[in-house]
Amino acid sequence: MLQKREKVLLLRTFQGRTLRIVREHYLRPCVPCHSPLCPQPAACSHDGKLLSSDVTHYVIPDWKVVQDYLEILEFPELKGIIFMQTACQAVQHQRGRRQYNKLRNLLKDARHDCILFANEFQQCCYLPRERGESMEKWQTRSIYNAAVWYYHHCQDRMPIVMVTEDEEAIQQYGSETEGVFVITFKNYLDNFWPDLKAAHELCDSILQSRRERENESQESHGKEYPEHLPLEVLEAGIKSGRYIQGILNVNKHRAQIEAFVRLQGASSKDSDLVSDILIHGMKARNRSIHGDVVVVELLPKNEWKGRTVALCENDCDDKASGESPSEPMPTGRVVGILQKNWRDYVVTFPSKEEVQSQGKNAQKILVTPWDYRIPKIRISTQQAETLQDFRVVVRIDSWESTSVYPNGHFVRVLGRIGDLEGEIATILVENSISVIPFSEAQMCEMPVNTPESPWKVSPEEEQKRKDLRKSHLVFSIDPKGCEDVDDTLSVRTLNNGNLELGVHIADVTHFVAPNSYIDIEARTRATTYYLADRRYDMLPSVLSADLCSLLGGVDRYAVSIMWELDKASYEIKKVWSNKTLADSLDNANDPHDPIVNRLLRSMATQAMSNALYFSTGSCAEEEFHHYGLALDKYTHFTSPIRRYSDIVVHRLLMAAISKDKKMEIKGNLFSNKDLEELCRHINNRNQAAQHSQKQSTELFQCMYFKDKDPATEERCISDGVIYSIRTNGVLLFIPRFGIKGAAYLKNKDGLVISCGPDSCSEWKPGSLQRFQNKITSTTTDGESVTFHLFDHVTVRISIQASRCHSDTIRLEIISNKPYKIPNTELIHQSSPLLKSELVKEVTKSVEEAQLAQEVKVNIIQEEYQEYRQTKGRSLYTLLEEIRDLALLDVSNNYGI
Repeated sequence: MLQKREKVLLLRTFQGRTLRIVREHYLRPCVPCHSPLCPQPAACSHDGKLLSSDVTHYVIPDWKVVQDYLEILEFPELKGIIFMQTACQAVQHQRGRRQYNKLRNLLKDARHDCILFANEFQQCCYLPRERGESMEKWQTRSIYNAAVWYYHHCQDRMPIVMVTEDEEAIQQYGSETEGVFVITFKNYLDNFWPDLKAAHELCDSILQSRRERENESQESHGKEYPEHLPLEVLEAGIKSGRYIQGILNVNKHRAQIEAFVRLQGASSKDSDLVSDILIHGMKARNRSIHGDVVVVELLPKNEWKGRTVALCENDCDDKASGESPSEPMPTGRVVGILQKNWRDYVVTFPSKEEVQSQGKNAQKILVTPWDYRIPKIRISTQQAETLQDFRVVVRIDSWESTSVYPNGHFVRVLGRIGDLEGEIATILVENSISVIPFSEAQMCEMPVNTPESPWKVSPEEEQKRKDLRKSHLVFSIDPKGCEDVDDTLSVRTLNNGNLELGVHIADVTHFVAPNSYIDIEARTRATTYYLADRRYDMLPSVLSADLCSLLGGVDRYAVSIMWELDKASYEIKKVWSNKTLADSLDNANDPHDPIVNRLLRSMATQAMSNALYFSTGSCAEEEFHHYGLALDKYTHFTSPIRRYSDIVVHRLLMAAISKDKKMEIKGNLFSNKDLEELCRHINNRNQAAQHSQKQSTELFQCMYFKDKDPATEERCISDGVIYSIRTNGVLLFIPRFGIKGAAYLKNKDGLVISCGPDSCSEWKPGSLQRFQNKITSTTTDGESVTFHLFDHVTVRISIQASRCHSDTIRLEIISNKPYKIPNTELIHQSSPLLKSELVKEVTKSVEEAQLAQEVKVNIIQEEYQEYRQTKGRSLYTLLEEIRDLALLDVSNNYGI
């Protein structure tokens, strides 16, 4: 029987606002405990994961432990973890969406032995908050009470260890209930996992960082930043229009000076502002970090500033404002943070000289994030000298008003600076991309297709489906040898003379059941990630490259759509990229220079906003249109192997067909609210996929040119095309290598480019004058040179190396004439072909370097074998063999 309660909730919205909601709260006598020791499995109705039966105890982390030590709780060695609902909600409300989603993914992951127990819905576990009781004390009391219930529910057969950082709770509850132990997390690791070295190091790092923050807070009297305003003040100010909320976006080219707040939520609708808000300087940013949802107060108009002009590609912050670069724009300061966007950051440790120059204890140092937009992070470690040549992951813990920099702790090492695998790992972490292998539980859900046990069409499915194997000629337009053929076509003439056009898509949803382990993993990944030299699949290869690949000569399940087209005319009658824009781009074609049309298309698409996934229930119908494709309504479903959005569309399509046929709808469909959240997640992952692909391509381009001398190497000189004019330079496209980048026409010393009679460039005193489609450089002695849009110039390519950040391509115009090879023919080679060759050459160089290193190691080992003191087998090796023999089962050899 359900018991009714009323519960007051303070909920944080996606826009960062807090809502006070009174809800009816129903308590149940039974909720799923997910334990194999459950005495009432039918009543508890266990769905999903069960705790392992191969454990000596269950561990229940307090809310503070979940917040501070989540990365340790992610260690697969730690088993039997029960996350209480109270602790999870504390993470959601106090640490923000990013860490809460990380916790949710951990609970869903079949590789980790942990479960969620809904203690606040269990009649015996729920405790109302007492008058005057702090939220923190109530949370700890609730979790302990649930731990005691769980112990008795399992009939006292499994000890419970509750780990907490609350010393009062340890004193109060430590010996209160036999079988339920309350200790600190550090003591838990020391007593139960003494050999888990990485966890101990991480725990020590977190504790040391916390102690130093507390000491500094007590010792420091001055404040580096003003305190953030209370949440209720921020919300009232937003409602009244005094404050404005938005997302902080730091200019990566002027990270110490410029950031912009992109307007968001109700405040943007009620405001008269038409541009973003400039946040000038670190003081005005007030401890907010790129991506945070912040609250801003506008400064008086006489204090408004203009943005700094930067020479960069179209995807930089030059398009953050519609204002003229020289004009003052709305300027403000951050007065509070509604939602932190803290995540794992890849950093570089300072060199020995840099540590000494910091003038601090070597155990407390500043590390530099790989992302220019993130400030330096102060961490405590004794491994600074060891790790100075590595890319390392750290996590921010806090940023006090008394500290110039945020405080964090060391998490793990990725790889050496400059090594291919280490740099690829850096790109993945920076884009929050997880590429761990599919788990055993997930693979157990997959069908089997081996030579010994080939997969076959089931008789049940054969009865339900339309069989096209004999009636249709189905073909693919994918290249020969392609493994993941997820869509095919068919065309045939019908008896009435009309044409039937068929589109056939692999039926992935048949193998991926809703809310199965593999479905949850695919939903988390959301897409297949394509990097320059590799890919990370959304689904296991048994589906993506086999059973859901529509290969020739084999049986496959498909979702098919057929159109009957008029035999005389089957063209689209009526249109309205916007279709005119596409036609215009088709007509903008220079027969003498095919690169122009390619650049125009690239420039047009860069100027458009990215198409986004959305739930139709969350937008008005007039907002459904897809501008780039000139369609009023658009969705796609042709790649369910690599796009989770297509799996969702398949399920909705099948549900609609089942409803029309009055059949039972299989599986649970998403509600509009769930679909909204899923769309945000997919959009975020798609953006991460695009960024990682671009960054990996730039990585290979830099590695290709890094060891080449730009003064003597022929491949460092190439033809370039101007595709954008800026105030102090131009943006160039290098067709030979598919490189885009900036070339300055005015250097740091104030000199401008000059091209003499031989067309070769040099730097001289002078000035630049920019026009709409050209820019002119004039020297003080009267020489001038003009660069027009789509001009071809000769470019020198070099690398600007960076120890802390990614290397970048540096382009320098050395002649205002096109680059020609000896036979005077202009170089127009296929960029995609050369890109693949570039990747192959870099990969080959890396493999050769690794092989040379292995040979060197083998030589050292051989020399050791020759000159070591003991010539025979070592005693250690002999003892290891004896130990292995002792473990062998020899009973059969003796007839036992």
